[in-house]
Amino acid sequence: MRHFVSTRNLSSKYIFLILNKAEELRLQQEKLPEQIFVANLFFEPSTRTKMSFSVAQRKLGMETLDFQMETSSVTKGETLYDTAKTCEAIGANLLVIRHQEDNWYDELTPNLSLPVINAGAGRGEHPTQCMLDLLTIYQEFGTFTNLNVVIVGDIKHSRVARSNAYALTTLGANVYFAAAPGFKDDTMNFPYISIDEAVEKCDIMMLLRIQHERHTAKQYDSTSYLVQFGLTKERESRMKDHAIILHPAPVNRGVEIDTELVECQRSRIFKQMENGVYTRMAIMIILLKEWGYHNETNPNKCKKIN
Repeated sequence: MRHFVSTRNLSSKYIFLILNKAEELRLQQEKLPEQIFVANLFFEPSTRTKMSFSVAQRKLGMETLDFQMETSSVTKGETLYDTAKTCEAIGANLLVIRHQEDNWYDELTPNLSLPVINAGAGRGEHPTQCMLDLLTIYQEFGTFTNLNVVIVGDIKHSRVARSNAYALTTLGANVYFAAAPGFKDDTMNFPYISIDEAVEKCDIMMLLRIQHERHTAKQYDSTSYLVQFGLTKERESRMKDHAIILHPAPVNRGVEIDTELVECQRSRIFKQMENGVYTRMAIMIILLKEWGYHNETNPNKCKKIN
């Protein structure tokens, strides 16, 4: 795969290539012998994804090009396309991009001669988040076949829901959605169940926050949302003994989940964050190898192999 921008067409073989490489990196550190320049172009706020990529890049020995949107030429009207082409021209080997447009990569990837990683595309997809979610599930269960995964929350505005639903289906899991009125997305062909059905059915409950920044008006207050549609302590008590809780974060405590459950025995929320470093390391290594930048048989070669 030339770029990592969507899970929609990923094969199970390619997904397991990433997961296995990530697990290998978790157990043993690896550094790239080549000098690699990477630009993290974040046009939306981020804590976990941006810091996770930064840590992953430093662990691999990469050189990170500094980009701050507020002090860049974006403030002068420069487009994402021209920002990306500038990075290419000055010698970047890899671009990691988060942008508010749903399909920003459709314009970029055919016109760039370096790999691109989607670190979040509007309401579209978030494929690297998906991979760390999958690694967390795989570490827990050792399989995806016939696992019941219920994705709960603001489905309509969630890029995490899309990427996970596509990939989990490819891997043989049973995917369900649970959402409050107004948060459903009927463009994706997955069954909806209630939150009370979800807690009893799921092996994995993947909670999502309300994407207020993508709404035109506030639809629910915190207390009523938790009681009607969130994971309360009473609902958690009805989950299967082995069932786990995931959340891409940031967590709105007391809204989609009771604050006492964020770090409960079932929760793998902070484990997901840890796994984010290894999966992003794996994705970058695999892409660089595919593009010929990372040549494991020739550690002295530092430029792209034609």
